[in-house]
Amino acid sequence: MGVKKEVVKRFKQICEERNIKLNELATLAGVTPSTVYSMFSDARKDVSIITIKKLCDGLEMTLPEFFNTQSFEELEQEIK
Repeated sequence: MGVKKEVVKRFKQICEERNIKLNELATLAGVTPSTVYSMFSDARKDVSIITIKKLCDGLEMTLPEFFNTQSFEELEQEIK
């Protein structure tokens, strides 16, 4: 799985654990709902670290906390 899909999967997991809807995540992070929905779209191939940071800030978690999962350690190389 690629890094973008893992990022989306991680945000979905956190939102489910905290019972947060995507619109609420956008509000917490100070971004538009379209930013969040666009990131979750399969049509979008990448996501910016700035967006990830804003969403993490809204969730009151650090980037190391967000990325501290086994799935990020096991990512395949993006360059092929």
